[in-house]
Amino acid sequence: MIRAPVNPELVIWARERAGLAPETLAKRFPKLSEWETGSLRPTFKQVDDFAAKVHVPVGYLFLSEPPIESLPISDFRTIAGTSVARPSPDLLDVIHACQARQTWYRNYSRLESSDELLFISSVSIDHSTVDVASQITDTLEFALQVRRECSTWTDAFQRFVTATDAAGILVMISGIVGSNTTRRLNPQEFRGFALSDPRAPLIFINGADTKAAQMFTLAHELAHLWLGNSGLSNCQAAPNSKLRSAEVWCNEVAAEFLVPLAALRDELSEGESLSNAIQRLTRVFKVSSLVVLRRLLDAGWLTRNQFENAWREENSRLRSLVQQNRGGGGDFYRTTVSRVGRRFAKALVASTLEGQTLFRDAYRMLGVRSGSSFEELARQIGVTP
Repeated sequence: MIRAPVNPELVIWARERAGLAPETLAKRFPKLSEWETGSLRPTFKQVDDFAAKVHVPVGYLFLSEPPIESLPISDFRTIAGTSVARPSPDLLDVIHACQARQTWYRNYSRLESSDELLFISSVSIDHSTVDVASQITDTLEFALQVRRECSTWTDAFQRFVTATDAAGILVMISGIVGSNTTRRLNPQEFRGFALSDPRAPLIFINGADTKAAQMFTLAHELAHLWLGNSGLSNCQAAPNSKLRSAEVWCNEVAAEFLVPLAALRDELSEGESLSNAIQRLTRVFKVSSLVVLRRLLDAGWLTRNQFENAWREENSRLRSLVQQNRGGGGDFYRTTVSRVGRRFAKALVASTLEGQTLFRDAYRMLGVRSGSSFEELARQIGVTP
């Protein structure tokens, strides 16, 4: 039996990179401990299986030392100068997939002679957050009155995504890597990121996060595109002065965009209980309870201590709801469009049917595996009758 000359140090590195304990892999790879000590080498077939399981290129396992992997985009998640842990293979694979889609769409846009989007990189953090929030509202044509016409804030979120897409921004929402349901993304690692580009701006939202958080993430990443920043973000409604200045600024823009402070003050009722105020204001502004809490603090209606207590309780309640409601994947075609974005899906399907893009490349970027699935997707998004 031919054994592979893998580096034991790389076997350990690959396992730890994937965030897996030895016990987790012991059943599938009973000789793992011996591979890691170097007392036994795996077969080439075992190396292939192991690399697939830990999501690492198989060639890495034959290197003399672990490679230094860095994020391909800026990381805005540091707090008070403290670096975050090394990126997971799930996060890296999602970023690389989105960069590949963005590159394709940028080239497609040039071929179609589409204009560049003038609002990308149009402001700096020296600009007023109120003014920038107003600019985003006007560009997306997503004023408060539009949201008030929605029956629920989840409906408003869908309108928000549609408006962002219509403005020329690729919006991709997924809670897994590609179409692999076993590789669920971790909201504790990241909630979203923006890839700035005047022709193919892209926002990715971690679909494994709460719906409440996803709305704020989208608003936050829009602010990053207005700045022209590409990177992973610390996007949360709770104010945090320890974040980088750009993150604080984007959080403020997002909060003002979702709940304009002037409009909120007009809605406040003196003497109303906090629970009643949250229920009423979420209906008025069609946002989550967490965003409402943040704006009540900004308006001076809550003290910092009241806000922090209410935030902890509400955040805990929402996360428990996510666990309770976690179920199947739903409609395949609707989910596929959400994962890659309607604008991107329609462009890619049309380009493929016109012979400009190879079917195999389209299948890979869309996450479909057969011609029949591709044809049905084309019909569902209106590219073919």
